[in-house]
Amino acid sequence: MNILIDTNRYRDLCDGHEGVTKIVQRASRICMPFIVLAELRSGFLSGTRARANARTLTKFLNSSRTVVLYPDENTVHHYAAAFAQLRKQGTPIPTSDLWIAALAIQHSLMLLSRDEHFDHFPQIARVSPDQD
Repeated sequence: MNILIDTNRYRDLCDGHEGVTKIVQRASRICMPFIVLAELRSGFLSGTRARANARTLTKFLNSSRTVVLYPDENTVHHYAAAFAQLRKQGTPIPTSDLWIAALAIQHSLMLLSRDEHFDHFPQIARVSPDQD
């Protein structure tokens, strides 16, 4: 299983959430969107454990199963389609999460997130510790 991890589930992983840990351990490939990386690093700089959090993140990113995803021309098309879909549905979501959705759709990844607004995308497969 190839997953895309959102900021909130990365934090759950770091906090030792058993269900999230099991999902990450079973994943063949763990993708982290660039926007999640930015959110995490921003949070680190605002907190009191910046160095420790950065070390933990670096260890996670250095795993052979982990890859950071950046947008390309194809991602932009997925972003635009997702934006139009949400607008038509009347269900806008934060811009950061729209990038996450676009990358999940583009790369056909299972999304590991607690955010319910991703439920507005039936085309995104979700994985949850509650499904075990």
